[in-house]
Amino acid sequence: MSTRLALGTDLFETPGAKESALAAVLETAAHAGIDLIDTQPGDGDVERTLGCCWPFPSPFQVTIKTLPLEGQSVERVEARARRSLDLMGLAHGYAVLAPAADLLSRDGHALWTRLQALKHEGVVQKTGVVLGLDDEPVHLARRFRPDLIQINGSLLDQRPETSGVLHALADLGCEVWLRSVFLDGLLFMPREDLPPALADAGPRLSRIRRMLAEAGADPMQAALAYARSRPDVSTAVVSVRSAAELKALAAAASQPQPSLDWPEFALDHPVALDPRRWSEIRAPRNAA
Repeated sequence: MSTRLALGTDLFETPGAKESALAAVLETAAHAGIDLIDTQPGDGDVERTLGCCWPFPSPFQVTIKTLPLEGQSVERVEARARRSLDLMGLAHGYAVLAPAADLLSRDGHALWTRLQALKHEGVVQKTGVVLGLDDEPVHLARRFRPDLIQINGSLLDQRPETSGVLHALADLGCEVWLRSVFLDGLLFMPREDLPPALADAGPRLSRIRRMLAEAGADPMQAALAYARSRPDVSTAVVSVRSAAELKALAAAASQPQPSLDWPEFALDHPVALDPRRWSEIRAPRNAA
């Protein structure tokens, strides 16, 4: 598998993530050969803590994301992107990415011009977009010609591949990163913990886990193997809460790729494939 892993920061505790815990995660990542860190937009507490915890010399490259443009000027959004690097104690980053919705807005061209200026100044190496299938990824890529695109996709949500989007983006020269490869933990969620909106997906999810077990693959191993074996994907973003979780993930990633018929594990459930629609996802029905 040639696809690299990037460590997402979206599960790091905020505010005030403990430096010792985050330092342990970064040390574990470095030992596992993970050298890409994918940060969240304007997450100042995590950015400051990261800046205090980098090993020296740092083996990591960092992506930053712009704040939502709504209600702000492009100048302010650009300034906050620069501030993200300052908070992390970095002179430059690997990439800066904006959400597709902002690029498709009235000020999208002006925002993209600002991001391109960051690249030309050497503040970042690449400019890119975070998008979903509903954002017409191929059309957007042809219009803006980003260096890098992040899109959700997973063992359960194979639509970016089966629709041909991943291949088309790679053909356009985009570096494609796959996000949400564990679909917010849905593959690991016990059936009884599913929120009401996903209750009808329970039987299919149980069957998928059973098929994986019969094939001798655990869900984490299979999810990582799917993401890392996509020929048009350069990087898969994974998120953890602790060094222990990252060690388990790294161990799963080091296992031989299971022999699986990938399409058998796709989930056809519109709500399940869009975690933004999961009402009560953090409050399962058996919770107190």
